Amino acid sequence: MRAVRRPEVRLPELAPYDGGELEPEGDYDGLEFADADWAGQQGRGARFMDCAVRRCALDETVLSRARIIDSVLSGVRGVGTDLSQASLRDVEVSDARLGGTQMHGAVLERVVVRGGKIDFPNLRQAKLRDVAFEGCVLVEADFSGAELERVTFDDCTLARLDLTGARMKDVDLRGAAAVDIARGIDRLSGAVISASQLLDLAPAFAAQIGVRVE
Repeated sequence: MRAVRRPEVRLPELAPYDGGELEPEGDYDGLEFADADWAGQQGRGARFMDCAVRRCALDETVLSRARIIDSVLSGVRGVGTDLSQASLRDVEVSDARLGGTQMHGAVLERVVVRGGKIDFPNLRQAKLRDVAFEGCVLVEADFSGAELERVTFDDCTLARLDLTGARMKDVDLRGAAAVDIARGIDRLSGAVISASQLLDLAPAFAAQIGVRVE
């Protein structure tokens, strides 16, 4: 297994953002967004460089095709956030509480997701390279058609994953606290699991090849 290359985010001295609402194609550099309510705002195609987003509300916020680079997202929360086709590179996400996040077609490279809970994330056709999930809960994450390379899940709870059509390379599931795969058990080629996880997943493997266990 090749090790995940983790981000090394070193933020400069940040200026507090005192502007108005997000703007489509907006350019944000070296700013700190704290306790902002971005509910329903439109930031499609925006660029965030060397930014910190802390405790912001992202309900129905549109950030599709946004580029988030060398930045930190801490304590963000929201339902229905649109990050479809967004690009996250060298980003640290901590203690997020998100539901129904749309990330289909997104590209994540050198990203750490630490703590928090993400319910029903849509990661269809997404590309994840050098991504580390640590101590978080993912509920019904949809990785259909996604590409995962050098991805780890340490101390994570993975509930009812959908791996239909996913492609994996150097994906390490051994550190996960719990792994439950609802669909796509046959797409685990390229991943490594522990002996105990193999026993837990045995019924799913048996069902996949048509073996009845009585």
